[in-house]
Amino acid sequence: MTHSHISTLICFLLLLLTTLDVSVSPITASSIDHRYNVGDTVPLFASIIGPLNNPSETYEYYDLPFCSPDQLIPKKETLGEVLNGDRFTNTLYTLNFREDKIDKLLCEKKLKRADIIRFINAISNEFYFQMYYDNLPLWGFTGKTEDESWTGGGPKYYVFTHVQFDALYNDDQVIEILAFSDPNHAVDITDKTEIDIRFTYSISWNSTSIDYKNRMNKYSRASLLPTQQKIHWFSFINCVVIIVLMMGLLITLFMRHLKNDLKKYSSGDEEQDKEVGWKYVHSDVFRCPPRMDLFCAVLGTGTQLFTIVCFLFLLAFFGVVYPYSRGTISTSLVVFFILTSPIAGYTSASFFGQFSETGWERCVLLSGILYIVPLFITMFLLNTISISIGTTTSLPIGTITVIVLAYGLIGVPLLAFGGVIGYRFRSKFVAPSATKVSAREIPSLTWYRKTHGQMLISGLLPFSAIVLELHNLYATIWSYKILTLPIILLVIFVLLVVLVSLLSIGMTYIQLSVEDHEWWWRSVWRGGSVAMFMFGYCVYFYSKSNMNGVMQSTFFFCYNFMFCYAFFLMLATISFRSSWIFVQHIYNAIKSE
Repeated sequence: MTHSHISTLICFLLLLLTTLDVSVSPITASSIDHRYNVGDTVPLFASIIGPLNNPSETYEYYDLPFCSPDQLIPKKETLGEVLNGDRFTNTLYTLNFREDKIDKLLCEKKLKRADIIRFINAISNEFYFQMYYDNLPLWGFTGKTEDESWTGGGPKYYVFTHVQFDALYNDDQVIEILAFSDPNHAVDITDKTEIDIRFTYSISWNSTSIDYKNRMNKYSRASLLPTQQKIHWFSFINCVVIIVLMMGLLITLFMRHLKNDLKKYSSGDEEQDKEVGWKYVHSDVFRCPPRMDLFCAVLGTGTQLFTIVCFLFLLAFFGVVYPYSRGTISTSLVVFFILTSPIAGYTSASFFGQFSETGWERCVLLSGILYIVPLFITMFLLNTISISIGTTTSLPIGTITVIVLAYGLIGVPLLAFGGVIGYRFRSKFVAPSATKVSAREIPSLTWYRKTHGQMLISGLLPFSAIVLELHNLYATIWSYKILTLPIILLVIFVLLVVLVSLLSIGMTYIQLSVEDHEWWWRSVWRGGSVAMFMFGYCVYFYSKSNMNGVMQSTFFFCYNFMFCYAFFLMLATISFRSSWIFVQHIYNAIKSE
């Protein structure tokens, strides 16, 4: 990469960082906000309800016949909150600052048969409710089931009629709040007959020494017992040690063989020279692969997605994104994807322009649709299902319009601008040796030297090294417990990148040693094969979970497909770039000899 390339890329990154700093402000506690006097009203909003085992299946709070105000006043959500499925509205609960209340009447409600059936359905599916009090999330259950099959009867359904709130404060600020659905206040609704129910609530306030600026820390910690944490850290360290030893072994073996090959080639001995197989394909190894435009589009999109992941890690360490941050991650992904579009255009056009004077426009176009088109198709499918079922995960037409216009009016011009800059500042690639008109015939190969065999090896080894943290990541995303931390994910991600790079270099070396010069696309498939194993593990994870239903299944597999597809493009790009640097190095070495 020339100095002009590096300078241009640095300018792009500085522009992106400046824009993102303005666009995405940290959602963290501020020492000068949310101060209340005793008796002041603290904002409380009801959000969603849903089955515990199906995190994607959420409904509006008043879809169940809870006590509701005479007039529902929806709170205006941010883009991330809408994408996250949150729907905020007012409630009858009055939780004034530092005012204790005991058995306060919420409402008296007559439940009709239809209301009871809805409650029974919710209780049988373990429905929970979610609220936000002074921007702090809190949860509770709607009811409980008691199995009395041992008496000859069926299950009994009880709806909770009392909610206990426990709040902590420090001086004049709210620090923490918890909600408990009291099992001692439950009404049997198994008979499905009309019944009058008295709903009540209590709240108790206690002081704490926790500072307001640290009140969100509990939502960033792993939800593990001390014993589980020790096991988790031991497994993590064990995983890191295995990866480091594997990398050390690969580097040692690889460097030894490569040094021997270079010595044999430079010795001038014809008998030894014949043993260096990869030197015979020097006139074919830099031959452009078929569908070069698509190949460069993969590199461009993969680089863009890799940049997005790096930015997300950066925001996580600055405390901008954290679990339960009400859509900050969703907002960040949308903003990052739009603003990093020039990276995709620049990368694809600059690499394509090294080998061809024309056709870079198609390459940039493919970069713009390679990930976004499958993503839009997936979101359209999921949105259709959500609308038909009536869940909060369905996106309003206004939100869809905003996202489409933002990508069309900002992302697409940035993509084209990056492509133009990349093409104009491209450098002409000069191969260490001239490429022949006709490609050299590739000898017959055993199965493990072919594409599928190399994909198996290159995908299985990195996957086996990250499978533990992959499980914790899936469990964090698709459950209500935080089983991993950003620092752990970063370490595993860095080790994954290094391991994929080393395996790609090693496999490319083995491939060239048997005089197989078609390594370009194969290096892409080798790196991307890790994502295929990741998706396979998704299927296993789902089979072992308690998730069920058409909607949850569709959401789970569609989201994970797009997640693994993004990793396919990222790791494929990393794999090729590593092999590309290696191939250039060894053939420049023999050229200098």
